Amino acid sequence: MVVVVRRFRKFLPPLRRLEAGLRCLTVFAVAKFPSRSLRLALYRAAGMKVGRHVVIHKGLEARGLRSITLGTGTIIGFDCILDGRGGIIIGEHVNFSSEAAVWTMQHDLRARDFGAVAAPVVIGDRAWLSFRCTVLPGVTIGTGAVIAAGAVVTRDVPPFAVMAGVPATQVAERPRSIDYVFDDSHTPWFI
Repeated sequence: MVVVVRRFRKFLPPLRRLEAGLRCLTVFAVAKFPSRSLRLALYRAAGMKVGRHVVIHKGLEARGLRSITLGTGTIIGFDCILDGRGGIIIGEHVNFSSEAAVWTMQHDLRARDFGAVAAPVVIGDRAWLSFRCTVLPGVTIGTGAVIAAGAVVTRDVPPFAVMAGVPATQVAERPRSIDYVFDDSHTPWFI
């Protein structure tokens, strides 16, 4: 029996990579399902923590589902990227416009082996991440902050700040009196 186990031990790493690859392909396939209710159910079953009235549009590219938390009323637009490998916590009533990206892991450009480094991203309540913006590892975005289209966020963002540019810098401030609530009542089931 010991000889058999030793012989098959060399197959374990490739089998683990195959399993991880199949898991990744399954998550990408779920992103294309025509029913948002079914997508939400499958994301929850895979370990993503999803609050009530969350809307996830088609095309979400998600990694590390078990390390992603979406607060009540959060809206994730079409073709967004959530890299949860380092951990992502998204507050309540947050709006992600289409193609916004949150990264929690990247290569260390100073490392001799080009190894990866990870750090969590936290996004406060009622923040708005606009079209094709990018949030890099280790960033905290404050309550009510706005990240403009195409901005690249490399540092923490204060509450209610409006950030634009590459790298993102504060260009304005949002009113502190915002209190809107997103629910899923106006979103068709097939989106």
